[in-house]
Amino acid sequence: MMSKFFSMIKNREITKQQVAKDIIAGIIVAVIALPLSIALAISSGVSPEKGLITAIFAGFIISLLGGSKVQIGGPTGAFVVIIYSIIQEYGLNGLITATIMAGIILVVMGLLRFGSLIKYIPKTITIGFTAGIAITLMSTQIKDFFGLHIDNVPSEFIQKWESYFANITSLNIWSLIIGLGSIFIIVLWPKVNKTIPGSMIALIIATLAVKLFNLPVETIGSRFVEISSSIPTPIAPTINISTINKLFTPAITIAILAALESLLSAVVADGMINDTHDSNMELVAQGLANIVSGLFGGIPATGAIARTAANVRSGGKSPISGMVHALVLLATMLVLMPLAKMIPMTVLAAILMVVSYNMGEWKQFRALLRAPKSDVIVLLVTFVCTVVFDLVVAIGIGMLMTMALFMKRISETTEIRDLVNEKAFDDELAAVLEKADGKINVYQINGPMFFGVVQEFILKMKELEATTEVVILDMRHTHAVDASAMDALSTLHKHCNRLNIKLYLTHVQEQPMKVLNNMGFAVKIGESNIYETKTEAIEKAYDYVKNLQVS
Repeated sequence: MMSKFFSMIKNREITKQQVAKDIIAGIIVAVIALPLSIALAISSGVSPEKGLITAIFAGFIISLLGGSKVQIGGPTGAFVVIIYSIIQEYGLNGLITATIMAGIILVVMGLLRFGSLIKYIPKTITIGFTAGIAITLMSTQIKDFFGLHIDNVPSEFIQKWESYFANITSLNIWSLIIGLGSIFIIVLWPKVNKTIPGSMIALIIATLAVKLFNLPVETIGSRFVEISSSIPTPIAPTINISTINKLFTPAITIAILAALESLLSAVVADGMINDTHDSNMELVAQGLANIVSGLFGGIPATGAIARTAANVRSGGKSPISGMVHALVLLATMLVLMPLAKMIPMTVLAAILMVVSYNMGEWKQFRALLRAPKSDVIVLLVTFVCTVVFDLVVAIGIGMLMTMALFMKRISETTEIRDLVNEKAFDDELAAVLEKADGKINVYQINGPMFFGVVQEFILKMKELEATTEVVILDMRHTHAVDASAMDALSTLHKHCNRLNIKLYLTHVQEQPMKVLNNMGFAVKIGESNIYETKTEAIEKAYDYVKNLQVS
């Protein structure tokens, strides 16, 4: 494995002209990431500079060591609810420890080459949990958007909304007006200028309005008395068996979400630049980025789809743009962080509301509602579980349902054909079978034999009559068998032995043949009773029947 940055240097793919474009793209992405990083940190329940620390350190490492040329890493909206819940239960130190543990898990996943497993996550689940995260993220912004006076907002979705309705009378009209105005600017600004992000324009205008007119709305400074503009000293938390046991579930949650979101973002980026990312190297980079972010007191990071797309649209085509974005944020934090105290909380809420709406992929959600009912159920269950419970529960239940439905569909496609009753033979073989007078039965198994279809197979084989003397199984369309299928074949073999029926197999494919040999069934049935073709098996069967009649 090699990161895309070092691979591009080795292959001399980075030109001076491209470096200039990457620097410009990195500056533009930094302008987009600045308000987002601050807003995401505050919504996660930590101080604003921690969002920038995450974007700086994690963003730089993801670009330097990642498996994508244009991936932009940093804090994302998907983590807000998870981080907030962890802080509520385990505190800031617990979050930092869980982040480092998640980083270690991601590195291990990458080294074990788990990156390709993303292809086994169906669209219904990714769209379901993404839409669910979007709803939960939007719900976290209600307090600041409306300026509600609530000391401690519950982390659970239902209790959170109960708290909002209970305190609706504390609404601050100025917060609401500035919040609505900010959304209006963010949505319409791209029609004026597509280079400068609307979120930055909304932030500047809202901040100036509050400062010049002395409007009574909450700002970052009124909520956070101390905001650091210096880079903290890295501190390694104490991790022991007790800590690992306590924080393993939160760490797994962070790791799963970071892996999914970063790889999905990399896939989107591949389509935009006509490239192929290294998913395993990307996981390793994401893991190292989270470890470093945690050591510097940051929050979890992953690939950010919106910022990655903005990077490509701005001309970025190498990891240099991502590293420039991190360095620009570093310079901004060191110089301008004290000015952040004047930013109204409601404009940050407005920015994240727009982000949550955009990340929901609602067009695809609506399109999937027209899919088969089983897929719609998986989509809606994943969506609801993400909102009401959490991501791990949602993905777990969604995957269990998907696997059950997949097995049901596969079992429905596997059929056991009675070729004699169907008269599926040419005249020559039909004549041989007719002379056998019904003593030869020929079945064809179409599809994989696994535990989902063995019961039907056993019931079908129990219908064999005592007058039958040879059973032939044609396995040309059976490319896979499992242990349950082998048990069913053993049951059939015993049943045939009780009735003095010969059992022949034909057209046994590579994987089934390997299993037959490994599990001793080939020896049990007799290798001489396994034939290359059905024609040969039927001729041998007829000779056997004829000899029985003579004797």
